Amino acid sequence: MTQNYQRIVLASRPHGTPTLDNFRLEELPLPELQDGEVLLKTLHLSLDPYMRGRMSEGPSYAAPVALGEVMVGGAISEVIASRHAEFAVGDRVLGYTGWQSHTISTGSGLTVLPATLAQPSWALGVLGMPGFTAYMGLLDIGQPKSGETVVVAAGTGAVGSLVGQIAKLKGCRVVGIAGGTTKCRYAVEELGFDACVDHHSSTLPAQLALACPDGIDVYFENVGGPVLQAVVPLLNTSARIPLCGLIAQYNSTELPAGPDFSPLLLRTLLTRRVTLKGFIIFDDYGHRYPEFAAQMGAWLQEGKIRYREDHVQGFASAPQAFIGLLEGKNFGKLVIDL
Repeated sequence: MTQNYQRIVLASRPHGTPTLDNFRLEELPLPELQDGEVLLKTLHLSLDPYMRGRMSEGPSYAAPVALGEVMVGGAISEVIASRHAEFAVGDRVLGYTGWQSHTISTGSGLTVLPATLAQPSWALGVLGMPGFTAYMGLLDIGQPKSGETVVVAAGTGAVGSLVGQIAKLKGCRVVGIAGGTTKCRYAVEELGFDACVDHHSSTLPAQLALACPDGIDVYFENVGGPVLQAVVPLLNTSARIPLCGLIAQYNSTELPAGPDFSPLLLRTLLTRRVTLKGFIIFDDYGHRYPEFAAQMGAWLQEGKIRYREDHVQGFASAPQAFIGLLEGKNFGKLVIDL
């Protein structure tokens, strides 16, 4: 009998915050498997903030998802049928197969996961793109030195939680910025941060200044907006800012209200000789992935890194979970379990 599969496609482009109407769940028959192909069943689907940018038509570092096409994304899958010499039934693989329950692949871009990996979904997070982003952004661009103050936005997220822990391993004072008292308590009590400030607070700038009495030497930026505005006055001379995301602005349709912040930002960058560098992790650092994987794997094995995942059950839950991700409703790396 013909087997069907499900996929979620981009039905329309969002204006501002995405809605469920921007997505469409489809069910289609699977084509017959050909020589040199494998049939994959998705086990875990990664949801990440960068996907919001791929829903828009504007120019970026990668082409947008076309209307009617499958939403992009990394996934952990199991090989359930193979006519490919390099893949066996039962192999678990990492690939950017998108939002679909099954995929027929030629094997291009697939990585077989080691059978010893305790939790396969870690390849989407702590041992995958978010972990790699945290590691290279902090160590190569941020270049933290023992005794310096490192501030990280979205401090309990998939990237930020690892940035802070790596900075602690390098002997730094770490201050997180997170959404709510529960996340801030987790950052201090579980992740080992020295302090954490709630970005929902109306007194964020004052609280951040109290948490950083010696100023800020490294600010890991993945949020933007009011958080960046609170950080800039506290930057020290020769501070470094790795920039990997601006989630506070992804749904913006117009310039923010209030005074123009850019003169203060640019003046601070100039007078305090601040380094601000954006990066796209696999484009800029793909050749250094083995270095990261070896070190992060060792830290995990030694118990030096703690890692939290937020699992949501059911393929059809992906659109609503993604919308929640952009609103900060997740707690840890967001993963859809199929």
